[in-house]
Amino acid sequence: MANVQPYSRLTDFDIALFLNGKHTRLYEKLGAFEIEHEGTVGTFFAVWAPNAKNVFVTGNFNYWDHYSHPLFPRWDSSGIWEGFIPGVRTGETYKYGIETAGGEYLEKLDPMGLYCEAPPKTASIVWNTYKEWKDTQWQEVRASKNALNAPMSIYEVHLASWMKTLENDYLTYDDLAVKLVNYVQEMGFTHVEFMPVMEYPYDPSWGYQITGYFAPTARFGDPQGFMRLVEAFHQAEIGVILDWVPSHFPGDAHGLYNFDGSSAYEHPDPKRGYHPDWKSYIFDYGKNEVRSFLMSNAFFWCDRYHVDGLRVDAVASMLYLDYSRNDGEWEPNQFGGNHNLEVISFLQDLNSHIYSEFPHIQMIAEESTSFPGVTKPVHMGGLGFGQKWMMGWMNDTLRFFQKDPIYRQHHLNELTFSLIYAFTENFCLPLSHDEVVYGKGSLLNKMPGDDWQKFANLRLLLAEQFTHPGSHLLFMGGEFGQREEWNHTQSLDWHLTEQPAHRGIQETVKALNQLYRTEPAFFSKQFENEGFEWIESNDQGNSVISYIRKGETAKQQVIVILNLTPAPREAYRIGVPLPGVWKTVFNSDKVEFGGSNYPVSGATMTEEINWQGKAFSIAINLPPLSALILKA
Repeated sequence: MANVQPYSRLTDFDIALFLNGKHTRLYEKLGAFEIEHEGTVGTFFAVWAPNAKNVFVTGNFNYWDHYSHPLFPRWDSSGIWEGFIPGVRTGETYKYGIETAGGEYLEKLDPMGLYCEAPPKTASIVWNTYKEWKDTQWQEVRASKNALNAPMSIYEVHLASWMKTLENDYLTYDDLAVKLVNYVQEMGFTHVEFMPVMEYPYDPSWGYQITGYFAPTARFGDPQGFMRLVEAFHQAEIGVILDWVPSHFPGDAHGLYNFDGSSAYEHPDPKRGYHPDWKSYIFDYGKNEVRSFLMSNAFFWCDRYHVDGLRVDAVASMLYLDYSRNDGEWEPNQFGGNHNLEVISFLQDLNSHIYSEFPHIQMIAEESTSFPGVTKPVHMGGLGFGQKWMMGWMNDTLRFFQKDPIYRQHHLNELTFSLIYAFTENFCLPLSHDEVVYGKGSLLNKMPGDDWQKFANLRLLLAEQFTHPGSHLLFMGGEFGQREEWNHTQSLDWHLTEQPAHRGIQETVKALNQLYRTEPAFFSKQFENEGFEWIESNDQGNSVISYIRKGETAKQQVIVILNLTPAPREAYRIGVPLPGVWKTVFNSDKVEFGGSNYPVSGATMTEEINWQGKAFSIAINLPPLSALILKA
C-alpha cells in the first residue's frame, strides 16, 4: 500500500450543498491542491466517481503505476474519493485510474483539473489559479460598462486562428495580450468574446467539445497566461465574455463520458443523453451533483478569471426534448410537452445564483427559437438571462442582403420584420462564426454584384446592424471584409487590410463603433421600444427605409436612412422630428470607407413641409447602396 494519507477539504455543509445541486464553488474542494499536511508538502486529490469500485492516482511521480496510490472513499455516500499524497507538487502530471464495478480499468483526466497537457496529450497537471490581479480600476467601472443601457459592441474571436506566427504557430496568451488587445481597442469594440477556451482535444470542434471544463487550453500557454490576457483587456477598458458549453461534451476516452464506468455526467437514456447532431453526450440536468458541477464551472470563470460574461452555447438544444429528433426518438415531459423541465429549472437556478454573486456580468443565451421569457427575470417566470442572440434578425437580414438589389423592393419586410418583436427580449444581434463556415461564404462574398457593390453592400449591412436596436456582435474577419470563409486552421488574411477597399470596411466599423459608443440614442434605450420609431418602413418604389433612434432627450435623437439599391436618390424627402439643421454624422459612401463620394450635404436645414406624419422635413441626396446617419 502506497503512501496515501486520509485527508479532506470537504465539510458536511459542502456535501449537503453538492448533493442538493446548490454547490457553486466545488473548485475550492474537488480537484488537486498542493498543500502542507502535518509538516509535509504534497497534493490533496478529490474526485467524484459514485459508481467506481476503486480510484487511484497515477502519474509521472509513480511511473504511471495503475494501483500504487488508491484514494479513500468518503463515508457519507457522496461518491467522492479523496486523499493526500506527499511529495507530489505543482506541475506534476496525473490522471485518475478508475476501476469500474464491472472490473474495467479507465484512465481519466481530472474533471476539476485546473490545467491539462497540450493536446494530443491528455493528462491533467497539478496547478493553481493564484494571481495578484491588476484590474481594480476595471472592476470599479464594470457595472456601468456592462449595464443594459451601456454600449456593447462585441468582437468574436477564435484564438487559434485570429492571427498566427510566420511559422504558422499559435500566438501565446502573452502575444495576444499585446496584439489582440491593441487591435480590439483600435477598432473601438467594447467587449471581446472568445469561442471556448476550456481545454478541448479536437481542433475542428473549435473548442465546443470540451474535456477540461476548469482548464484554459494549454495551446497558448498556462492558466496565468490566460489571466494576463483577461487583465490586459480590462486595463484597456474592454470586457471579456467567454463561450460556455453546458449543453454537451465529447465521448473521448479520457473525458467525462462513462467517467466511472457508468453515466455519471451524461443522462443514462440515449433519448436524452446522446446528441445525434454532434455525436456527443448531454449532461444529466436532473442529477444534483451534475448541477453543482456546472454551476461551479460558471462561477469559476467569473471568480478566478474575472470574466465579464458567459455566452451560453446551444440553449435551444437544451430546452427542447425533441431538438433534432424524429418521432419515437424522444419522450415528452410529465405534462406531455417537449420542454426539458430539468433544464429550465437548472438555467433559472444558475442565473439567479450567478447574478446574485456577480451582479455586473452579462449572461447571454444563444437561443434560436421563440421560447418565451429567455431574458425575463426568474421571479417573473423567465430563464433570467441578461441578453439573447437575435437569430431571426440574422437570418432575415442576411437573406435580404444576398438578394440582387433589383428584387429588394419586394422583400423590405425581411429587413423590417425584426422590429415587430425586437423588444420582446434583450436582443444581441450576431453576425457570428456560424454564418461564415461550411460553404456559406464570407460576409463579403454573400453580397451580390461586382466588387464595388459587394463592398458597398457590406458597409450597408454593418450600418444596419449597428443602428438596429440591441447590442451587437461581429465575428473576426468581418470587420475588414475577409474574402474567404473562415478556416480554423489558418490565420485571417491580414494582408487584405493593405488594400483600400478592405481598409475601407475597417474604417467603417471603426466609425460605427465610435458613433455607437458616443451617441446615447444608440445605446441608452437599446432594449426599449421608446428608443425606436419608424419614419418609413415601406418605400418600395425607392427601396429606402428610415428610422429614428432616441436617447433620453429630444436633442439626442438621430435619423438613419438606408438606400438599399445602387441607384442614387436625388433630393429624397424625409420627415424629421425636430426643426433646425440636421448634420450628416455618418455616410457609408465616403471615399475613406471605399465609397463613391456621391455629393451629400454635410448639413441640411428643415423646411415646414409636412411629410411622413412630421411637421418638418428635409430633402437630401442618398448615395448608391448607402447608409446615412443624421443628427439635429
